[in-house]
Amino acid sequence: MPVKHPNIAVLLAAYNGMQWIEEQLVSILDQAGVDVTIYISIDPSTDGTEAWCAAYSAEHPNVVLLPEAGKFGGASRNFFRLIRDVDFSHYDFIAFADQDDSWLPDKLQRATRVIRSRHCDAYSSNVTAFWSDGKTRLLDKSQRQVEWDFLFEAAGPGCTYVLSNRLGQSLKTAVIAHWEALQQVSLHDWYCYAFARSHDFHWYIDPVPSMDYRQHERNQVGANTGFSPLIARYKTIHDGWWFGQVQMIARLVGYSQDPFVQSWLPLRPRQLMKLSFSAWQCRRRLRDKIFFFFICWATALVGSKAQ
Repeated sequence: MPVKHPNIAVLLAAYNGMQWIEEQLVSILDQAGVDVTIYISIDPSTDGTEAWCAAYSAEHPNVVLLPEAGKFGGASRNFFRLIRDVDFSHYDFIAFADQDDSWLPDKLQRATRVIRSRHCDAYSSNVTAFWSDGKTRLLDKSQRQVEWDFLFEAAGPGCTYVLSNRLGQSLKTAVIAHWEALQQVSLHDWYCYAFARSHDFHWYIDPVPSMDYRQHERNQVGANTGFSPLIARYKTIHDGWWFGQVQMIARLVGYSQDPFVQSWLPLRPRQLMKLSFSAWQCRRRLRDKIFFFFICWATALVGSKAQ
């Protein structure tokens, strides 16, 4: 009797992806020990991505191009569209994919084995970032999960996420119910992790890298290496974007009435100062815990001066 392989729906969001999308699709179709169907949703592009994907889909029965659905304006909305519109009820697992990476041949096989052996509901992993000049760097996202990290960060790059059918169906229900509000969420991977953790689904972050994570000038979210990304991150916090996303995600996952969340959710200066002392339970990586502590104080002091 032939071995039954896990059946996986891969959700791929594309936009102006002609330069790298074929390499990515081949790396997904070549996954070992699993059966995959790739669903592609394309944000209207100017480089011929739609026509190329239509032709590719016509030649590959397990590649499905979703109908045009207007302009998304970002990967997050595109992924929410995929979660809403793809019927993955008959799949064992659901995975997310970007258009410009390259998956290791055992990425999905390892993820599904981990989910089953550890009796968890979701998987993400470290990745190896690589640049056109040949430079590579391991991006370590596998620090121990802490009590409140899901309200303040994702579980690593969304392109490593693999979800059980049970979690995927629950997530789809939430996406449909909160569709309008989710259009303001900038990072789908952060929301999906927050939803899973806040609804008692178990998540494993694998220290073994599962893919090569391409870095280029059009990355919506990249490797965040070096000093410049810290400056950029501070700017998003200083401008109010990051804390605004924190508030929104906490409300969307139903945590606005939690006593801990209520203690800081309005984000007034004194509340931010108090929140800073919970930094150890709000971020996973030591550097991010320290950054979190100081950014809470800096934001609070700016707010105090403005009052």
